[in-house]
Amino acid sequence: MWTAALATAVLFFVALLLHELAHSLVAKSRGLRVRAITLFALGGVSQIETEAKEAKTEFWIAIVGPGTSLLIGFLFIGIARVTGWAPGKEPGTPVIAVLLWLGYINIALAAFNMIPGYPLDGGRVLRSIVWWITGKPDRSTRIAARAGEGVALLFILFGLYRFFLGANFGGLWIAFIGWFLLDAARGSYLQVELMGYLRGRRVADFMERDCTTVEGYLSLRDFVDHYLLHSSGRCFSVVQGGQVVGIVTPNEVRKVDRSDWDQTSIQSVMRPLSELRPVSPEMPSIKALELMDREGLDHLAVITDGKFQGVFSRDQVARFLQVHAGLGERPREANR
Repeated sequence: MWTAALATAVLFFVALLLHELAHSLVAKSRGLRVRAITLFALGGVSQIETEAKEAKTEFWIAIVGPGTSLLIGFLFIGIARVTGWAPGKEPGTPVIAVLLWLGYINIALAAFNMIPGYPLDGGRVLRSIVWWITGKPDRSTRIAARAGEGVALLFILFGLYRFFLGANFGGLWIAFIGWFLLDAARGSYLQVELMGYLRGRRVADFMERDCTTVEGYLSLRDFVDHYLLHSSGRCFSVVQGGQVVGIVTPNEVRKVDRSDWDQTSIQSVMRPLSELRPVSPEMPSIKALELMDREGLDHLAVITDGKFQGVFSRDQVARFLQVHAGLGERPREANR
């Protein structure tokens, strides 16, 4: 019995992996970058780093996952038929029982994922169709995300209804799935709104230009007492011989114990320019953020004609969004 249960669990997660792998393979075949595949209790997710450029690409990436699960489901049921099971009969062996459960659960997974609510695959299919009709990916994401919120609320209400009728954990589980979908749909809606604020803006719109200059030989104690505590900025360029050789931020200071500040120089903790990915002020801000995500960076050095111009960081983008999104400005949606 335990062997059958273990085999079922392993094969189910293999099926989930194949579902997500199908998404990833189609994405890569369309020229999109895939960072990783993550599996968790409610399914999995392919971490596709770049957005689809056209509705057709979005459609095929979305539809291939449920299609794969459907194919796997019918494959398991077909194997059960070949090994002696007939429709309407109880499974005669644990092997057939495992095959049938895996077959039905994969078919159910395909059906669940095709519910037209973002960010489920069905919601992404809906997004691609609206995108194809309107030609505006941002608007299609908003529509699909709103549909996802509606589906999630129905799940929550149905789960609570089942709970009060005596379904106990089963009802709460449905409500929990609804809550999870609601949170994901709202997160997707917020993301597209924030992307709308960033689209069309360059690195130059966010970069911190007026970096305070500090000498590399200074101790962290002197740096904190004479510069960091008296500056409203968070960008400090480190110079040696009149040349900028790196940057130092409060993040580097926090990594050093306070008792060692007197014996630690700025030069020993700074981020050398050679380790900072150089970008142009004209680079689109979204491309810069994608670069930072891909390479695990918090700062980018802005360089023009070989000269250090300033720093582009996540903190600067976050502060911009807090101010402008908080003021209720609508993002520019031209041709989107």
